[in-house]
Amino acid sequence: MDQFTLNLLVVGASFALYIGIAIWARAGSTSEFYAANRGVHPVLNGMATAADWMSAASFISMAGIIAFVGYDNSTYLMGWTGGYVLLALLLAPYLRKFGRFTVPDFIGDRFYSQTARIVAVIALLVISITYVIGQMAGAGVAFSRFLEVSSSTGLWIASGVVFCYAVLGGMKGITYTQVAQYCVLIVAYTIPAIFISLQLTGSFLPQIGLFSADSSGTPLLAHLDGLLTDLGFRTYTEHHANTLDMVLFTMALMIGTAGLPHVIIRFFTVPKVSDARASAGWALVFIALLYTVAPAVGAMARLNIINTIYPNGVAGETSLAYADQPQWMTNWINTGLLGFEDKNGDGMIQYYNDANAPAIAAERGWAGNELTNFNRDILVLANPEIANLPGWVVALIAAGGLAAALSTAAGLLLAISSAVSHDLIKSVMNPGISEKGEMLAARISMAVAILIATLLGLNPPGFAAQVVAIAFGLAAASLFPTIMMGIFSKTMNSTGAVAGMLTGLVVEMVYIFTYLGWFFIPGTNTLPNTADNWLFGIQPASFGVVAAVLNFIVAYVVLAMTKPAPKEIQELVESIRVPRGAGAAQSH
Repeated sequence: MDQFTLNLLVVGASFALYIGIAIWARAGSTSEFYAANRGVHPVLNGMATAADWMSAASFISMAGIIAFVGYDNSTYLMGWTGGYVLLALLLAPYLRKFGRFTVPDFIGDRFYSQTARIVAVIALLVISITYVIGQMAGAGVAFSRFLEVSSSTGLWIASGVVFCYAVLGGMKGITYTQVAQYCVLIVAYTIPAIFISLQLTGSFLPQIGLFSADSSGTPLLAHLDGLLTDLGFRTYTEHHANTLDMVLFTMALMIGTAGLPHVIIRFFTVPKVSDARASAGWALVFIALLYTVAPAVGAMARLNIINTIYPNGVAGETSLAYADQPQWMTNWINTGLLGFEDKNGDGMIQYYNDANAPAIAAERGWAGNELTNFNRDILVLANPEIANLPGWVVALIAAGGLAAALSTAAGLLLAISSAVSHDLIKSVMNPGISEKGEMLAARISMAVAILIATLLGLNPPGFAAQVVAIAFGLAAASLFPTIMMGIFSKTMNSTGAVAGMLTGLVVEMVYIFTYLGWFFIPGTNTLPNTADNWLFGIQPASFGVVAAVLNFIVAYVVLAMTKPAPKEIQELVESIRVPRGAGAAQSH
């Protein structure tokens, strides 16, 4: 059976499974559509949360950006994992005990203000739409190679699949679909990693293989460092970045995780408050199964790329002839996501760092690095082909990448549709709307959100993980401080909360527009997006922490100038934090 047919069968079977589950778990009420009727077991919810969380950024993009940068990009791993500790300890149980459907629902009721609810909806839409662009871009990358269609065609296929199971099933259908998607993506990610670890180090576990000796008899990371240095690149295992920016970026990912609306709503689906904390713990376990493998995938893939181009194992010496390039290169060149240029016309591939070229470059007649394009998002998907693994593994990685992208996209789209139908239409515009009317509004708003996400995903501004990091900065700046104050500050009033939320959101967006204007409107950069221009060397995605601090400061300054929250609200906040609430939660 040829590879294309195998890919089609495996991916098609996974799509049929997702749609079948959605039909089986079709939502019949608003409670089922928004919160799966609060009946999901914490282990299953943990698995669904992990799938919701491990998006195209985690599955497709994270190992790629680690592979080409090294240690400095381990911030993605540390920040995204650490965020779940914050969720488990500080937010999940209390939000579940409050017993609402959505994040704006909590903010609107806790701060007794429709204005606060509307501002929270705006923040949610900005965060979720930004985030979903990365998922649709990841789906397009996966489709473009494995189904041999253009990335734009792949996006429309992906949006059609998401429409079928998300609009039909709501949170109930999405939850059980995400359980299936987690199983697909974790198997798809770990099996190629195990094969490659065995090939390079003889170790069955990639986590151990990363620190083992490879076929050269040298520890794998030391060998990789040596090859990169020979080619003029920075070492893989050392810290080269701005330490302040690295710390702030990690913090932004952590508190951004704790403020992401599509993640938080997953904890509204369990029966009890104690189950919310258990769900967060299980989610962390399921996430760790992939996140502890990602560093090995990145390092081993980078080593395999160098060994492919320099087959004799000595960087900078006799390189691969263009005529002899392996099939995986041809496959990805055809997608436009990989590119070479024979700059000196010798028919051989030269891969090195132009900016810090080895001394041998001039004497060998090299005219520049000839690997002109390597989209970081293809690395994990290309990994099985680079390592010459069996065809079924290649098909499996395709299904896993699509599962990761679609599972998170569905969660984001549900958060968007819930905010529009429940928090705007039901709570603000038309409180008397029937349950049937609200369900229809939810499904229509989700369909519109899918269309918008697809259109934006046709021209993504960067690699999936980079786009997603911006969404985390926005969540860190706007929703996280407001939720924290809503739970742990009895006196915080609506005026302070709204002022702080608007400050954090506006400051972060202004900073993003200043350096990443093209992210929203192509061609509108006002300053070059380089470390030399950033404020104190802080990149836009890291600036969310600064904006979050400003959110807190403005909120408490305004509180000091106005009346504290009413007594009944203070009593409500106190009741949320009482330990005896670990049993049954309030209903909406």
